[in-house]
Amino acid sequence: MEKKEPIVKETEKKKVKKRKSPKKNVHNEGDLKKIKELEEALLMARADNINYRKRKDEEVANMLKFANEDIAKDILPIVDNFERAIDLDDTNLDDELSKFLAGFKMIYCHLEDVLKKYDVVAIDEVGCPFDANIHQGVLTEKVEGMEAGMVAEVLQKGYILKGKVIRPAMVKVSE
Repeated sequence: MEKKEPIVKETEKKKVKKRKSPKKNVHNEGDLKKIKELEEALLMARADNINYRKRKDEEVANMLKFANEDIAKDILPIVDNFERAIDLDDTNLDDELSKFLAGFKMIYCHLEDVLKKYDVVAIDEVGCPFDANIHQGVLTEKVEGMEAGMVAEVLQKGYILKGKVIRPAMVKVSE
């Protein structure tokens, strides 16, 4: 015998409840305006948060980049004193002063290497144009054979740490 499909009566089909579609929300003008204001406020708050994070990340990066600035500034007078002591040396290499200053030169060279290691670069340029960003003009003097506004002499070296001037060079400028 063959199986027959059950016959469903049309009245039974009607008994199955149909799902009703949800009612559409009807908002008045005030509600829509309030929703828009809140959405805009949310977007502004998100943008402020992103800007804050970027600013803080930049500040932290700069702090790490220039963390050695204070110690470099403290070492610079020591380097200056070593340079002054080394300048005392004369051509007689057999005297006691020359032997003593040979040790100073070794210490000075080591300090220079340490400064270079941490990207501290000396500003010591004679004959270049005066630049107020890296030079501090202390004296002016007429110098034969040199244009006006050129660095005639460096009185005290300046230094730059990773592109930032930590001490401008004290210079004599030609008139």
